[in-house]
Amino acid sequence: MRTVLGLIIIVLVLMVSSCVPTRNITYLQESPTVKNDSLITIQKVQPPYRLQINDVLSIQIKAPYDPELVSMFNVGNTASNSSSNQAGGLYFSGYTIDQHGDIRVPQLGEIKALGLTLEELRELIERRLLTEYFKENADLFVTVRLGGLRYVMAGEVSGQGEQVIFRDQVSIIEAIANSGGVPITGDLTKVRIVRQYPDGVKVHHLDLTQLDVVYSPYYYIQPNDMIVVDPLPQKSLGTGTTGLASFTTIISVLTTLVTTVLFFTRL
Repeated sequence: MRTVLGLIIIVLVLMVSSCVPTRNITYLQESPTVKNDSLITIQKVQPPYRLQINDVLSIQIKAPYDPELVSMFNVGNTASNSSSNQAGGLYFSGYTIDQHGDIRVPQLGEIKALGLTLEELRELIERRLLTEYFKENADLFVTVRLGGLRYVMAGEVSGQGEQVIFRDQVSIIEAIANSGGVPITGDLTKVRIVRQYPDGVKVHHLDLTQLDVVYSPYYYIQPNDMIVVDPLPQKSLGTGTTGLASFTTIISVLTTLVTTVLFFTRL
């Protein structure tokens, strides 16, 4: 009898410990000290992004008073190419920053883009065009944009691999949702962002279950970020992620143990 009672206690302990707490799988939980529906001030303006190797750019040059000259620079970068298949089209028709940090623009040749902001690169191209090709009254208009915000999802997520969002600013919550979200076995309390910097790679940790994460300087992702979500211990233990799953698993184990105990006690 004591043996069976001990087994029951072990079962109850395992049931409690094996279930995934809702606090570990719920996004952006409010702090107990914060009132419901309170206004949260977020720093919307992020530091300007500095271009990195392998970034793909869309560069468009317009000058309504000199369309023939403009056509020399927009070869292979037409709107029809990018509208039909933006991600794939820009890979072939856009401007990729090579391993030396340069892009090659028709007529202008190689331009050093590594480390510049989009605005700085736009000004550089516009200045070169006005100096070497266009007149001051040409009404020149240059647009430089990233070919989508590219990032990689890895770990315990529904959609692994490279993802692309055609927006300038994307939060980590939006990036995860775009890839299919995190299953119940994913740990939202220790999400990692592996980010490239000119001097190497750094890893940043975020707890997506806390509303305070919106204040983090890493809440908004950058191009080429890798977002990694680790699995919860319950997945590796194999005891189930819900109460019903845990109950079914543990009852099976308990039945086996009781049968074994009864068998040996009758010998």
